[in-house]
Amino acid sequence: MARPVILAVDDDPPVLRAVERDLRARYGQEQRIVAADSGQRAVEVLGELQLRGTPVALIVTDQRMPGMTGTELLAQARELAPDAKRVLLTAYADTEAAIEAINSIRLDHYILKPWDPPEERLYPVLDDLLADWRAQVQPAFEGVRLVGSRWSPRVHEIKDFLARNLVPYRWLDLEPPTGTVGGQPDATATADLREAEQLVRSAGIEPAQLPLVVFPDGAHLAGPTNLEVAEQLGLRTHPTAPFYDLAIVGGGPAGLAAAVYGASEGLKTVLIEREAPGGQAGTTSRIENYLGFPVGLSGADLTRRAVSQAARLGAEVLSPQEVVELRVGDPYRTLRLSDGSELNAHAVLLAMGVAYRTIDAPGVAELTGRGVFYGAAITEALQTRGQAVAIVGGGNSAGQAAVYLAGFARQVVLLVRGSALSQGMSQYLIEQIEATPNIEVRLGTALQRAVGEHGLEAIEVGPPGPPAEGSARSSSVPVSALFLFIGARPNTAWLDGVILRDAAGFLETGPTLAPDGERPRGWALARAPFLLETSLPGVFAAGDVRHHSVKRIASAVGEGSMAVQFAHQYLADR
Repeated sequence: MARPVILAVDDDPPVLRAVERDLRARYGQEQRIVAADSGQRAVEVLGELQLRGTPVALIVTDQRMPGMTGTELLAQARELAPDAKRVLLTAYADTEAAIEAINSIRLDHYILKPWDPPEERLYPVLDDLLADWRAQVQPAFEGVRLVGSRWSPRVHEIKDFLARNLVPYRWLDLEPPTGTVGGQPDATATADLREAEQLVRSAGIEPAQLPLVVFPDGAHLAGPTNLEVAEQLGLRTHPTAPFYDLAIVGGGPAGLAAAVYGASEGLKTVLIEREAPGGQAGTTSRIENYLGFPVGLSGADLTRRAVSQAARLGAEVLSPQEVVELRVGDPYRTLRLSDGSELNAHAVLLAMGVAYRTIDAPGVAELTGRGVFYGAAITEALQTRGQAVAIVGGGNSAGQAAVYLAGFARQVVLLVRGSALSQGMSQYLIEQIEATPNIEVRLGTALQRAVGEHGLEAIEVGPPGPPAEGSARSSSVPVSALFLFIGARPNTAWLDGVILRDAAGFLETGPTLAPDGERPRGWALARAPFLLETSLPGVFAAGDVRHHSVKRIASAVGEGSMAVQFAHQYLADR
């Protein structure tokens, strides 16, 4: 890929030279710095770069310019350089226009002039935006290739694993293309099919061994597990030490926050995640109510930032790796992993989150991974382009998926058992759904059946409750994909008999362990359990896995951070 461009725009020559100077000093080696002395000239430059196929990473423009304001320029830039990050340089009097631009043109940031010193007021903002751009840009492809049928559940699982671990990949479908372009067979899909068939032949594998994963160095795996893929990619899957101060089970927002704070405060910290860092939050298409991000961010962006921050501070992240047993052997707590290895820690934080509940409606199990998906809206979104899809659920995850998929699918049908979206969804999402014309909300409606031979073709829906035989109250909805967001269940069965759980399997902590002020059964310490401490001293719980937790990302982050302070107290008292 050619060196990406940072475009600086200002009609005041001295200011433009100052912007160029500061940009070149920091970014000149990796990016090409281009200047334009007017909005119109900037539009011409962007057109020339588009024709050459040169990527534009960042546009930094003044707001007050004759002929074309900065916001007007950035509005046009959305067409000419849609992936570029957009920054407005403003005077204090222009702050209101800059805030309006956040909503009207999806402005990424505004910076008040003067920005001296740039090390404090300019570079931190641009560093963050450029890191985001690098994570999202699509360069000439040189990554992992996945070969397999669109009807293969295992193909979907590998796609989801790669996407959630932020590994660039290209999927090559082994099924003949069904779409046309201008009445002719889709040439791109046909070429992809030929490439897929050639890769299978070159690898010398049989159809029963599919899917095939081909790596950039030419190595390949047939029908691999996620762990095998991770090891080939060089992801860390095994602990590097036998002892840790703090071991965190689960890499969602609570676990990642604990990893950041634990490592930053000097604790030797390891985080163990069985699928991919981010948890359910990592699959969220857009988070718009998280403090400090006025234009929102995706779950993948939040995860990438958190993992990078934890690693920089010294935390060890193992993924994919699963904890299957917790044993008590003072002074340590021992965790046994799914591969048979073990590690010991002074303190343990359980932050496994929850998983979506399954639906036992006829056809759902048979078509899971072949048009029926639990969550995973981001992974499969591109395959829904121009098609009709359905979503089951009335919470924020379902609402976020509906808004995101509406940008690809021809129609999105949202099935909600309740009588109002407000029963489980934030108001900002309700307003977005109401303003999106291709989202249809069906209240008081439940999924009754999934229908399809090779893949999903339609769903049958009706009022909640078991459908009556031959009931005319059910109706058929043709859809090519169904996304399920229907409540949650904790993954805590492996803790049975070790830690107290409520009737639903959520972990009891702090006051809920002994509501009458008595110490919990088997509690040997003189003190009462800390707020986030489980029935086993030195073992804490945070996030959605905890009894009566608040099911919000910000709350999980707060609990993960608090748990580190309690771990410090526990270690100090020992």
